[in-house]
Amino acid sequence: MFDQTKSLFASKTIWGALLAIAAPVVGVAGYTITAADQSEIVTLVTSAMSLVGGAVALWGRITATKKIG
Repeated sequence: MFDQTKSLFASKTIWGALLAIAAPVVGVAGYTITAADQSEIVTLVTSAMSLVGGAVALWGRITATKKIG
């Protein structure tokens, strides 16, 4: 069957947990991260990861020295 695992960095749960942990830390520095901000940051990070992954795949194919097939 299909491999149903994903990278740790592809997990929205992991990013959300990291932001939940980071929120009080940055609060000490005088910044506040609301729950809505956390959700938006998770969306931005996961979108950026998808963009980077696609770009790396495309770059890999362009710079490949062997044909597919």
